[in-house]
Amino acid sequence: MAASSSSFLPTPSLSNSKSTISFASSVSPPLRRVVFRSSTPSSSHRRVMTVRSKIREIFMPALSSTMTEGKIVSWIKTEGEKLAKGESVVVVESDKADMDVETFYDGYLAAIVVGEGETAPVGAAIGLLAETEAEIEEAKNKAASKPSSSSAVVPSPPPPATSSPAPPAIAQPSSDSPRKTVATPYAKKLAKQHKVDIGSVAGTGPFGRITASDVEAAAGIAPSVAPPPPPTAAAPTAKATTSNSPPLLPDSSVVPFTAMQSAVSKNMIESLSVPTFRVGYPVNTDALDALYEKVKPKGVTMTALLAKAVGMALAQHPVVNASCKDGKSFSYNSNINVAVAVAINGGLITPVLQDADKLDLYLLSQKWKELVGKARSKQLQPHEYNSGTFTLSNLGMFGVDRFDAILPPGQGAIMAVGASKPTVVADKDGFFSVKNTMLVNVTADHRIVYGADLAAFLQTFAKIVENPDSLTL
Repeated sequence: MAASSSSFLPTPSLSNSKSTISFASSVSPPLRRVVFRSSTPSSSHRRVMTVRSKIREIFMPALSSTMTEGKIVSWIKTEGEKLAKGESVVVVESDKADMDVETFYDGYLAAIVVGEGETAPVGAAIGLLAETEAEIEEAKNKAASKPSSSSAVVPSPPPPATSSPAPPAIAQPSSDSPRKTVATPYAKKLAKQHKVDIGSVAGTGPFGRITASDVEAAAGIAPSVAPPPPPTAAAPTAKATTSNSPPLLPDSSVVPFTAMQSAVSKNMIESLSVPTFRVGYPVNTDALDALYEKVKPKGVTMTALLAKAVGMALAQHPVVNASCKDGKSFSYNSNINVAVAVAINGGLITPVLQDADKLDLYLLSQKWKELVGKARSKQLQPHEYNSGTFTLSNLGMFGVDRFDAILPPGQGAIMAVGASKPTVVADKDGFFSVKNTMLVNVTADHRIVYGADLAAFLQTFAKIVENPDSLTL
């Protein structure tokens, strides 16, 4: 077997599989040629086979619909360690939970690009996976050289308009082997539009990926990302607002949002676009308190009792369980999934009790304890916190008698439950007595839920709580 200096033969890619979590298409891999020669001296024929070296990028996965970037909590595997398909490689912190990310390929963890404690946007390369042990060094060199080369081609601040445009960056021909051109779809479209040979453009994106700005620079046109006049005109106002903001007090400190806090902030701002209204209702809890004392030794929690009561009431009033997401239509949800707000270290999350109206009370309590344990350790799976159709928020255990809750995006209503306290009430005959009463306030989307709908729902909920025998059936 011997190497040859003749040109490479074209060969199709040997990898067509796609990862659903973290591994996408392979990076531009070099080609290795293996030449088979006949052992018979008289034969002048030889067969050339081209083998594509597989070095794949490990991408930051999107672990939820709201996730825009992720933080590397820890690398389970170390550089050079062999991986088997299905093994966990890295723990990523999303905006809701910490999740293990598995590999969909066999190979070796050749290089770690994003270290522990660092963040990266969704889709960015966080590591390299080599197919064979012989390719590990090559992948390490690629990981070490790409960031430095990328930083070398980052353009300096734009010169004044009177200066001549900088010459486009043209890739120098590689002397080692041909490479596959990797470019964004928009960059390819621009190259075709402006008749630019995309193979001669040096990419400044991750691992040499060619972006639209690279093509524009090669074509000698102004970047399309230049700020338009309206934002430029508004810039002084923004600066004035910033300068007019009060200075920090002495010894104050600025703390950036965590991923979870950023997600909560985004959702709360989004909820402001929904027209909501609020309805409060007093509920007698004497019978519920008595039932709770009976079932508490069996592991039943008050949260499970309330979630079961809410689920049964929603089954009779499906419009309160509906949702409107586009402002043009709404949908009746086929399942009643009660999300319950839980405060955890550094944020808030809403584990979901799915099919709360159908599950047995004891099974519901067991499921709730499992969800709370996962939430505290940040191990909830996406479907365990983003599938809620109605939310329950209970601050009664803290002695809060009443409060209003903010409607989560994509849901029709949320119930805020206050503490049950002895209250003087009058019956229909005018006689006074002291009964345990809790106040519940429901915030609803007024586009799909109206006052009469919410009042009827609260009446049904109160009847179930005041006559709770049906909760144990």
